[in-house]
Parts: sequence; structure tokens; C-alpha cells
Amino acid sequence: MRRLPGGDFIMGSDRFYPEERPCRRVRVDGFWIDETPVTNRQFAAFVAATGYRTLAEMPPDPADFPGMPPEMARAGSLVFERPQGAVNPDAFHGWWQFRFGACWQQPLGEGSSLSGLEDHPVVHIAYADADAYAAWAGKSLPTEAEWEYAARGGLETEFAWGEELAPEGRMLANYWQGDFPHQNQLLDGWERTSPVRTFPPNAFGLYDMIGNVWEWTCDWYALPSLDNKHHGRCCIPSNPRGGLEQHSYDPDMPLARIGRKVLKGGSHLCAPNYCQRYRPAARYAHAIDTSTSHIGLRCVVRDRV
Repeated sequence: MRRLPGGDFIMGSDRFYPEERPCRRVRVDGFWIDETPVTNRQFAAFVAATGYRTLAEMPPDPADFPGMPPEMARAGSLVFERPQGAVNPDAFHGWWQFRFGACWQQPLGEGSSLSGLEDHPVVHIAYADADAYAAWAGKSLPTEAEWEYAARGGLETEFAWGEELAPEGRMLANYWQGDFPHQNQLLDGWERTSPVRTFPPNAFGLYDMIGNVWEWTCDWYALPSLDNKHHGRCCIPSNPRGGLEQHSYDPDMPLARIGRKVLKGGSHLCAPNYCQRYRPAARYAHAIDTSTSHIGLRCVVRDRV
């Protein structure tokens, strides 16, 4: 882990997505944070010590899904599958597949394994799984503000390393190059996840804060307050937190009443033409009961006062 001193910083962005606005100055206390996302090797140690089963390893209860055919009541998770040709970028069903058996130890579904992936970030992690691992490790999941402060590395730029995504053509993170979801030029060398520490650390010595896998925070999703646009150093909010659980579902999807927590960092599926969330300010509201092949975690330990 690395200890960060805390302090104030500009959170959010006014240049990209509405949910990141407005830019506002906030302050966080000092804390320790994992240098890398939690790896398959580390998560395996947790499972060996506790016998824990992730949400993706447990079959759904048909009572929760009226009309579900019995043969579909099997454990699994969502796996990205690159389509053969161009598809409607708004139709995510064109590249996400629910695969039986997909979980942290079978990341591509039944018959797959972790061979050669021991030092890749663990994936197919639902929020409860991330929280359970953090508790076992004697740590916590970061708040959104803590995570963003760490990702910025002391900079107030759009990207974690400056104002250009690929300065002088250098790949500084694992993200998608080409037209998502069907064309991946692999300029960064990776189709899916990459081993942690593959790309350079940020100024705080932290790896993969951008790209590779999304990371859970402990904050419920809410839009930033428009009344909280602090650019000066007076009345700066300290250790801000997210929304209330009952307001954390997507208002555009009234039937989706499952609470949503904030994911940060983007993943290897973020692309210039789709989901430009490979930035510290980027955020995404994700249902706490859903796991995918590009969501993992990283932990913190807060200073005790």
C-alpha cells in the first residue's frame, strides 16, 4: 500500500459527461491505498482462507425472477465478446453475453481458468464480494473522493498523466484503441485485462488507476450538487460522500430498483468513440448485484485519529 497525505483537489470535470459536473474543490483526509487492483492471486488467498463464494457462483433464486425458465437458473456472469462486425453502439446486448459458470476463477465461462492470469486483476466481482474481501483484509473500499484524489496523483489535468490521452503515441493504460466494440487495434498489447504494474504508475506510485478494470467505491451513486461548485479555498467540503441508497437507482430506468454504487477508473473496454471514462473524474453507476468481466476492486485503510 501507499500512504497518501490527503488534502484538497479539484474533483469532477466540465468537459466530458454531465454526471461529472461541476468541477468543485473538495478535501480528503490522509489514507493508505493498495498500489494495484486486487489480483486473482490475492483473491484466491481470501477464498482459500474463508471458503467465500462470490455472487456469480450462486444460482439465482427463481422467485426473484418470475417467468424465468428453470434451465436458466444457473450461476454465471456477464462476459464481453467482441462482435464480428459493426453493431449499434447503444445496443450493449451486441457484445455482452451472460455465460454459465463465468466467475472470478472461470473468467470466460465454463471451461476457462486462471492459468497465466494470477497477477491480473480479479474480475466478476459484485459489490458484496468487494466489500467482503476488504473486510477480510482489514481494509475498506474507498470513497469516490478518495479514489479520485489517488488517481489524480496531485495533478489537475483531464488524464492521470496530463492533458493528452496518448502523449507522443505512448500507451499509458490498458484501454480500447479502435472502433469499439468490433475493432481493437491492440496498440497497448492487450485484448482483455493486463497484469498489474504493466503500465507506468502515477505520481503517487499507484498502478492501473486508469483502465484495465473498473473499481468499486463505497459511495451510492448521486449527481454532484450544483450548489457545491467550490473553486476557492473557503468552505471546502471535507471527505464528501455519495447519495442515499433509496435514491441510488438510475432515474431513466424506473424498473431497475437495485441500488447502484459508483465505479471509477474505466476499463480495457473504454474507447475514444465509446465510454471515454479512462479519466480520474469519470464515474459510472453500477447495480450492486451485477458482476462482469471488467469489474474489480482496490482497498484503502484510513488514518486513525
